Amino acid sequence: MEKYMFVFMGDDASRLSPAEQEASMQKWFAWVDKLTKAGRYVAGEALLPGGKTIVGTKKTVTDGPFAEGKEVVGGFFVVYAKDMDEATEMAKDFPDFETGGVVEIRAVQKFDM
Repeated sequence: MEKYMFVFMGDDASRLSPAEQEASMQKWFAWVDKLTKAGRYVAGEALLPGGKTIVGTKKTVTDGPFAEGKEVVGGFFVVYAKDMDEATEMAKDFPDFETGGVVEIRAVQKFDM
């Protein structure tokens, strides 16, 4: 099995009612439970808005990231899958497609040390 990262972008749960937010979280918990029981879930976290960006050789620090809503990274999972096709199938259960969310799937580079 190889590791893949799911990068979640674009969903803004703050516009949902408290009941809708709770229903969304239950979908997330169910997805994590499904991946965990299948032995595929490695780790994952939601990201809080805001942060800092450091750029260039002078290491200029700015507040951010500030991107369009559809480009804001809201969290990530690391999962095990046999290949990109299987990882893609697993990502199709992402609960936030209904609210405009996007999943980027990336293979994790393994370095032998």
